[in-house]
Amino acid sequence: MAKQLLRLDRSGLVLLYIFLGTLREFGAGQIRYSVPEETDKGFFVGNISKDLGLEPWELAERRVRIVSRGKTQLFALHPRSGSLVTAGRIDREELCETRSACFLNMEILVEDTLKIYGVEVEITDINDNAPSFQEGEVEIKVGEHATPGSRFPLPNARDPDVGRNSLQGYQLNPNSYFSLQVGGRTDGAKNPELVLEGNLDREREAAHLLLLTASDGGDPIRQGTVPIRVVVLDVNDHVPKFTQPVYRASVPESLSSGSPVLMVNATDPDEGTNGEVVYSFRNTERKASEVFRLDPRTGEVSIQGPLDFEKYRFYEMEIQGQDGGGLWTTAKVLITVVDVNDNAPEITIMSSANSVLENSPPGTVIALLNVQDQDSGENGQVSCFIPNNLPFNLEKTYGNYYKLITNRALDREQVQSYNITVTATDRGSPRLSTQAQVSLNVADDNDNPPTFSHSSYSAYIPENNPRGASLFSVTALDWDSEENARVTYSLVQDTIQGAPLSSYISINSDTGVLYALCSFDYEQFRDLQLQVIAQDSGDPPLSSNMSLSIFVLDQNDNAPEILYPALPTDGSTGVELAPRSAEPGYLVTKVVAVDRDSGQNAWLSYRLLKASEPGLFAVGLHTGEVRTARALLDRDALKQSLVVAVQDHGQPPLSATVTLTVAVADSIPEVLADLGSLESPTNPNDSGLTLYLVVAVAAVSCVFLAFVIVLLALRLRRWHTSRLLQASGGGLVGVPASHFVGVDGVRAFLQTYSHEVSLTADSRQSHLIFPQPNYADTLISQESCEKSEPLLIVEDSVTGLGKCNPTSNQVSILL
Repeated sequence: MAKQLLRLDRSGLVLLYIFLGTLREFGAGQIRYSVPEETDKGFFVGNISKDLGLEPWELAERRVRIVSRGKTQLFALHPRSGSLVTAGRIDREELCETRSACFLNMEILVEDTLKIYGVEVEITDINDNAPSFQEGEVEIKVGEHATPGSRFPLPNARDPDVGRNSLQGYQLNPNSYFSLQVGGRTDGAKNPELVLEGNLDREREAAHLLLLTASDGGDPIRQGTVPIRVVVLDVNDHVPKFTQPVYRASVPESLSSGSPVLMVNATDPDEGTNGEVVYSFRNTERKASEVFRLDPRTGEVSIQGPLDFEKYRFYEMEIQGQDGGGLWTTAKVLITVVDVNDNAPEITIMSSANSVLENSPPGTVIALLNVQDQDSGENGQVSCFIPNNLPFNLEKTYGNYYKLITNRALDREQVQSYNITVTATDRGSPRLSTQAQVSLNVADDNDNPPTFSHSSYSAYIPENNPRGASLFSVTALDWDSEENARVTYSLVQDTIQGAPLSSYISINSDTGVLYALCSFDYEQFRDLQLQVIAQDSGDPPLSSNMSLSIFVLDQNDNAPEILYPALPTDGSTGVELAPRSAEPGYLVTKVVAVDRDSGQNAWLSYRLLKASEPGLFAVGLHTGEVRTARALLDRDALKQSLVVAVQDHGQPPLSATVTLTVAVADSIPEVLADLGSLESPTNPNDSGLTLYLVVAVAAVSCVFLAFVIVLLALRLRRWHTSRLLQASGGGLVGVPASHFVGVDGVRAFLQTYSHEVSLTADSRQSHLIFPQPNYADTLISQESCEKSEPLLIVEDSVTGLGKCNPTSNQVSILL
């Protein structure tokens, strides 16, 4: 029945503790709970999710966890219910020993917001420990002449519980000689003493057996006992006496083992064994007896265990001096442990971000740090700082927590990563410090547009360039990284002479190389103005542009054109007059020529190539003026033929010639009369020469007719072949239709032919240029040859390919 009542009482007590655990106090940012000791694992402590303003399922999502500085985790978070529960057995006496109030502090970290909440859990005591005596048996020696009322100290019982569960009183079994009296100390402890009530007679009873019982106030009451044996001795009339009732000493916690602390001394005027004093600890706590050692003969107190100011700062011990006759006395020893700065601060990185986006606003949290120093006073006061040249600040948040934040926007293009050294220094002497490293990468943001080194560029290309030739290469730099730095190039759409820019120029979007899509002609346009855009691949994309001027360089591809004297259209021969009375330097005529090229390619020079009367006429080198070089004589022929050559200064130089007929006479009638007399042959050989010329012209005509017939036969054969290929669905399917042109139903690859002929009147020589066939994707190559036979005039209009000119060209062969 008693066991059932005990079980009901304990269950009611547990329910009471559960109710008390639900009561919370809010203040100074802390959450308070209470839980009884010795509960099972998983015991409910408090609804932490409700107190944090969260739902239970949010604990895992927001990465809520317990931050504990101890080695043993006493509490845990239940993910389903959102409750704080015990993680194992909790022993209040082990955690707080004799302290009346036992509080455990921990922190709850909400990692996604980097917020810290303080939690204080009070461990309430239950009566789980019975009072106990350190001694297994106590022996007291009393002289037989001891007077009634003499007091003899008894050992103290120890009960680790607190409050009503701690030691409440002592009881002594009834006897005729001794009684029990309990006295109180300043610290609240109770000292039992054995009081002699009557005279002792050793001869009647040499020893007395007693039983001392210590009881607590718990429910149920727990007790502890120790047997006491009182031995009656012969007379010893002097009690040992210490030199001072209280001995005090202060020792640094760094004192090594074996170092002396102090020495106690008690004297006894008795002789022999009754005067020999033996020292021993009395009513000393177990921890003090583990740290200090007492020499029983000399009374020296020395160190035998490590001192730790952070655990125990003060020791109170009672030393007993007893002579050989059993008389004894006591003295107190008070030892104060002085703190030494032997603990360096500890830095714990609770949470940190591996990277942060550049241009993040100031105040962005990088890491959450906890700084602790186990020392006390100034030795435990810690200051935390980082280098001043970094764009970060340390701000103190809750307790010993610091958050590392940015104090300005970061720029990845200047610094890509930071290795932040956090230093914690205490104020002890000497000062101790600890460093921790926080590594941070700066993530790229698309905040830099591609940039060109110059806002405008110039490029030069010679005319008649091949299609697909590389013109220029542009490069834009983007200081961002990865996709934000990948640059693509494009051209701003524009038109040139009515045609889109894309038909003239193209650009490689990846490399920025510009290519010519056609062959440029300096005589059509001399420069192109265009805009190049460089754009990155960021989100949103950034871009910049620059202007490019492409200048076409002239090449010597145009021969000089003679404007005067022009070739007569009626078949007659132009005649210039030179009076016989002309003085040297007389201006007969002037040859006028132009060159469509420019610069040095258009500089013209004139020279007399051939003259029927050498030395009679001279031609100005730069003016083209034909003047008399000497006075005309009667022996000079009436009709003078001059061949004047006009040449430019290009590389290679090109030229043209013109034949002038100069009549030496003072008037036109005189010229006609002289010409009539010249036409009547006086020499029979002239008629034979004319006959030879007629035969030669007829032969050349026959050869030309045969050439035309053969050409027509070849054309018909090609046309017939193309029809057969079309009927069989054959082999030109892969060739674009733009590469063919129809001529009388015949499809042939487009070829353009260009012939230049310079002829002179009344000359047996003609200047003829036969080029090779020029396909649409090849350059024109020219060859020059001299042809003495007359040629047939042929006109053919074809479409020009490969030139940047959409209109058709007239190609003529001049006879």
